[in-house]
Amino acid sequence: MPPTPPVSDLTAHIGFWMRMVSNHVSHAFAAKLADRRVTVAEWALMRALYGKEPMPPSRLADAMGMSRGAITKLADRLIAKSLIMREASTADGRAQTLALTARGSALVPDLAALADLNDAEFFGCLTPDERETLGRLLKSLAQRGNMTATPPE
Repeated sequence: MPPTPPVSDLTAHIGFWMRMVSNHVSHAFAAKLADRRVTVAEWALMRALYGKEPMPPSRLADAMGMSRGAITKLADRLIAKSLIMREASTADGRAQTLALTARGSALVPDLAALADLNDAEFFGCLTPDERETLGRLLKSLAQRGNMTATPPE
């Protein structure tokens, strides 16, 4: 019988540590948003619309790296919550656009503050240089891997 190759320890993998940190950061943020009855994916869509002119769902899907079906599902949920609205395009009555409602626009800064608080809670223990380095490395990995999609829930 051939010798069994050595098996690396789970904690020897950078991916293990990235997933551990990511899961804790994401779950804490999701819990903060749940108090406002918004999911992380809904927040991402609202933030993408914030300060922008109404846009077609297809353009929003492209900008967020999501499928049109996923955008439609998120939009339907946010419309039901009166946080965004769907209207006929002024340029083409057959096309539709999505935009934040006044209530949605008023909520985005509050949700952004929660995102900032969540980051501070998890990454405030790092020095400014360490935070900058971590951000730069993660952005570099995302760019090299052509990772442009908004992470799913």
